[in-house]
Order: sequence, then structure tokens, then C-alpha cells
Amino acid sequence: MEQKLDSIATQFTDMMEELRREIREVGKLQDLEKRQKTMEATLEELKKDKEKKVAFSASLLASGEGHTGPMNPVPSPLIYKKVSSNYGNGYDPNTEVEKLQDLEKRLKNVEETLEKEKEKKVAFSASLLASGEGHTGPMNPVPSPLIYKKVFSNYGNGYDSNTGIFTAPIKGVYFFRFYAFCHPGTKMAVSLYKNDERQCSVFTWKPVTNGNASNGIVLTLEEGDRIYTKLWDDTWVNDDPNGYTSFSGFLLFPL
Repeated sequence: MEQKLDSIATQFTDMMEELRREIREVGKLQDLEKRQKTMEATLEELKKDKEKKVAFSASLLASGEGHTGPMNPVPSPLIYKKVSSNYGNGYDPNTEVEKLQDLEKRLKNVEETLEKEKEKKVAFSASLLASGEGHTGPMNPVPSPLIYKKVFSNYGNGYDSNTGIFTAPIKGVYFFRFYAFCHPGTKMAVSLYKNDERQCSVFTWKPVTNGNASNGIVLTLEEGDRIYTKLWDDTWVNDDPNGYTSFSGFLLFPL
């Protein structure tokens, strides 16, 4: 019985010691929390104190030597460019003129960017005859490209209605399509050229009724590359106000 009481006493003593340790740990945690709150409050006070610190110092010239004046009338305050300190950012070393110049420069950059974006918009479409109806050909040899006179659109001004030639304004990947129309009993053949090299063609041999044909192609062009269509020797194309014979193209994406 005595041994059992001793064992219980020992267990009780151990439990009390464990409880004391836990109480000490809780006390440490509470102390840490108090210190954290104190540090946070101190940091906030420091921030507020920093906001209250206002001071600046500057000399007239940013570098070198020189003078200001004489002027009559004097248009603006003296501008001290070499800033030694500027706590609180209360001092402004820029003149209103310089601010305006900076704004103008930024506006110019925006305008240049918009102009470059505008240059990327390239598309045209035209039919053969400006008005009425008629035909082109036959000829042997064929002296020049087909000239499409009725221009529906010409974004980027790449197409020249005086020559029938599209000149790429920027480097990129382009899509072109052309249509050709002929009357019964005539031979019709047209090819599309890139810098005088044939790329693709359409052909109709003396159809019983009116003949139509079309073709399209995707080409990679350098700035200045020329695209046009041209009749084959001894062939015809016809057109009328319906615009059957036409030539179109547009920029898919710049490179």
C-alpha cells in the first residue's frame, strides 16, 4: 500500500511539473505576442514620423557652369537642377516648359506607334474596268500587267491603279486572289506574278457559255516586292459593271 501511494505521489509530482512547463510556455507565447504588437506600433509611428520629414536642397546647374538671365520680363522662377536632397518630394526641379516638352515627346511617340500600326493595315480590291463593258486582249506579245481601274479599297496604298501593280509596303505574309471572265468561244488565261516570276494561273479554253475562273495564293513578301496579273499571249478577259474580272489582296500578318 505504501509503495502504491509513493507511485501515485511521483505521478502527481510529474504531472505538476509538466503543467508548470506548459504554463511557462504559454507565458512566453503571450510575451512574444505583446512584443510583436509593440514592434508593430513602433513601426507605424516611424512611418508617420517619416511622412513628417520634409527637407530639400539644390543648386542651380546640374553640371558645368553658366548663367541665367538677363531677361525682361522674367518668365518663370529660377530652376535649381542639381538636387542634393528632397525628403517628402516637395521640391520640383522640372519647369512647366520641360513638362510640356516631355508631354509633347510622349504624344509624338504615341503618334509614331499609331502610324506604325496603321502601316500594318494593308488591303486592296479592284475590278478591271472603271465603267461600262469591254475586253482586254488578245495581244502577242502582252506588253504589261492587267490594270484594274475600279478600285474598291486600297488600305496602305500598296496598289497602283495606273500600273496594275501592288507593291508591298511592309514585309509580311499576304493573301492574293484574282478572278477572270470571258465570253463564249474565246480563250482566257491569266497568271499572277511576284517580281516577274509566275506564281499561279487560271485558264479557260473557248467555253460554250461565259467562262469564269479564279485562283488564290499566300506569299511571303519583302518590302518593295511587286505583285501583278498578266494575260497570256493571244488570250482575252472581259468585264462589265458587275466586276467579274478582279484582283484583291491583303496582309495576313507582318514579319
